Amino acid sequence: MIFKEIIPGLKLQPYIKCFYYYESDSDSSYDDIVFPSGTMEVIFNLGAGNWKSKTDDTFYTTPPIELWGQITKPLAIQSVGRNIMLGFKFYPHSAAYFFNEHVSEFNNKIVDAVDALGPSLKTLHDKLLETRKLESRIALLEDYLWQKLAASEKRHNKIKFVGDIVHYLKKNYSEDNIVSLSHRHNISTRYLNMLFSQYTGLAPKLFYKINRFQHSLNLISQSEEKLTSIAYSSGYFDQAHFIKEFKLFTGVTPNTFAKQASPINQVLAAS
Repeated sequence: MIFKEIIPGLKLQPYIKCFYYYESDSDSSYDDIVFPSGTMEVIFNLGAGNWKSKTDDTFYTTPPIELWGQITKPLAIQSVGRNIMLGFKFYPHSAAYFFNEHVSEFNNKIVDAVDALGPSLKTLHDKLLETRKLESRIALLEDYLWQKLAASEKRHNKIKFVGDIVHYLKKNYSEDNIVSLSHRHNISTRYLNMLFSQYTGLAPKLFYKINRFQHSLNLISQSEEKLTSIAYSSGYFDQAHFIKEFKLFTGVTPNTFAKQASPINQVLAAS
């Protein structure tokens, strides 16, 4: 398996968390689980294989260019054949720079990104298939994203405001803080919650929970700390609270995840 993360160029760094490249090491099919991450992403499928995701007990083949909305619960997927993927991840708020829709409309969905971003994305996909060097492929993505970003200039101030709230709430969430933020900016708590949901796809409290879960996932993957220590380091009340919420987002306990996590989930958890 090959997995690489690439940092965007300076002008895109405030908007794109990372680019990444994935290549499976065999034609064997396998099942996996995707967990909530607090981010949205777009994936270009460049190999001969394909991916399937589970909806209502049935697996459906995903589009050639996938737009992943915010995932708030475990999602079963299947890899079929040899897959090559090139993707990019947004920050929690920054997908809103590139879409006219409320991004919450994409929650718990994998949709055709061409429908959301327009036919120029299909042209980009064709160019990526014709291009072999990873550096050249990243350059094509950056040019495309910069053009899309310029077209959304009218919404930038409002989205940046939500981005500032995202950074604050990552470590400071509470109902009192939401009230304090709304008073500080002279808006109602209801409007603040609506803006946050519109531009991130998540309610502030759920965003904080997913961020806390992702932090615990990283600690499990990179250290041998005891679960109690990880629970407190991640901001949970106690170990029981940690296990309950971890199971909500993964379907398994932390111990089970540590023993059974797939190679790709281990890589993603540590990134």
